Amino acid sequence: MQLLSSSLSLTRYRVKGNIADPMMDTIRSGLKDNVIREIDNDPAVKSVGWTTPDNPFSPDFESADFLFGSSVIFSLRIDKKSIPAKIVNKHYSMAVQKRLAETEREHLAKNEKRELKDEILHRLYLRVPASPGIYDIAWHPEAGDLWFFSNMKEANEELETLFSKSFRLSLVRIFPYTAAQFLSRIGDDAFDAVHKLGPSFFSQGGEHA
Repeated sequence: MQLLSSSLSLTRYRVKGNIADPMMDTIRSGLKDNVIREIDNDPAVKSVGWTTPDNPFSPDFESADFLFGSSVIFSLRIDKKSIPAKIVNKHYSMAVQKRLAETEREHLAKNEKRELKDEILHRLYLRVPASPGIYDIAWHPEAGDLWFFSNMKEANEELETLFSKSFRLSLVRIFPYTAAQFLSRIGDDAFDAVHKLGPSFFSQGGEHA
């Protein structure tokens, strides 16, 4: 569990929107409806869904207790399959030779080659187990904050998409500019100044505009 690791990566989000009441029933429903789908023995290449940190390979949001104090703790799981190109080429070449022998031809049409390769990929993906990636989440619904324990581009993008689908809420990544947007005490003049800020470049010789 990443939350208990000695080292971790973290992306902070602000949750925009209001979750429907009763809050915990809505959250539980969103998690259950978008739980990870197993793709072993399935030709699918990728699966993305929610899981539980304590039992990520047999998630059960019906009975799981995912509320800790005022925080909702759950995980994003991304399962992916990968087949080395050399293996694909090996099976494709064997299939082409077999088809040529069966049809007593010297060449296959372009669309026939494409169909044959699709068949090979379908069969191989059925046999290849998925490699899972698990990323913990701490959501504070009342405060409107969410901590995602990863800063990988793909994982963050999958989180933002699935979270919106599951709860009809949007996530705004927190960095200095967006943090300023959420400061209630910032005035219009200060906000306009932040909006106009541009990048600065630094070198050993000093700052350059």
